[in-house]
Amino acid sequence: MQDQYKPAHAAAEGVSELPFLPDLSEQQRLQLQWDTAAALGLSVAFRDPLADAGSGPEMMVIPAGGFEMGSPPGEFGHRPDEAPLHYRHLDRPFALSRCTITADEFELYARDTGWRWRSDLIVARGDLPVMNIRTADAEDYCRWLSALTGHRYRLPTEAEWEYACRAGTTSAFHYGDSVSCREVHFDATLPYEEARQKRRFFLPRCFPLNSALPAGGRPANTWGLHDMHGNMWEFTCSSWTDNHKPARPGGRGKWIVVKGGSWFDAAVLARSASRRPRLRDELDVNLGLRVLREL
Repeated sequence: MQDQYKPAHAAAEGVSELPFLPDLSEQQRLQLQWDTAAALGLSVAFRDPLADAGSGPEMMVIPAGGFEMGSPPGEFGHRPDEAPLHYRHLDRPFALSRCTITADEFELYARDTGWRWRSDLIVARGDLPVMNIRTADAEDYCRWLSALTGHRYRLPTEAEWEYACRAGTTSAFHYGDSVSCREVHFDATLPYEEARQKRRFFLPRCFPLNSALPAGGRPANTWGLHDMHGNMWEFTCSSWTDNHKPARPGGRGKWIVVKGGSWFDAAVLARSASRRPRLRDELDVNLGLRVLREL
């Protein structure tokens, strides 16, 4: 998928046929999603059959368009690696899984391929997000989906992830410029509004939970994607860079970009623009995946 970089102060040339999503109302963005799915002969939400292995993850159609990637200096929690704020245009639609991949969904792959967990790892079960897998495992899961469905599945790029998360919004979160634990599962002792106001509440406003919650437990964004903020960090296929300035082409870096924040981290790290580096071979109980299907 081709995406184009332009500084936020520059005019977007040559991509005028693509809608700039922040200029559209929420209803128009929903209609764009429905029209895109109809043009492709798909439902907005769909699952690909996996031969004898059941069905693949539920996917949501994401229309092509433009957005502003990164965060402005005035956004609470802004970090230098989220700059510069810039235009990004994704010229082809894609589909993204409605939720992070669950343990049950990953187990279909494990049973079919003979993949096994290390005995010393904590393993999620049921509808909890799969965890303690490496980038290579996530990529192999995508190849398995591709082989069984005949469609290309992969990890999203950082730009694709943030574009889908924002769904046309420019606020710190797709919910708005502040969140509570009703919308995002983060470390309840490190809420967003308290930090922004430089106040300390006597007690956490949410009961602290020291683990991930079942996938899909928080309200979806405009395009039907759940848990884009909090619960689990999510792999992207993008190599880490120190900022959003155009990077020289290179090979796969040692570090990748992860997005979304997690149950273990402060709410400020769950913002749409927030990004963190993780080693490609790193695994953790707060690191999972969401898959993209090319259309």
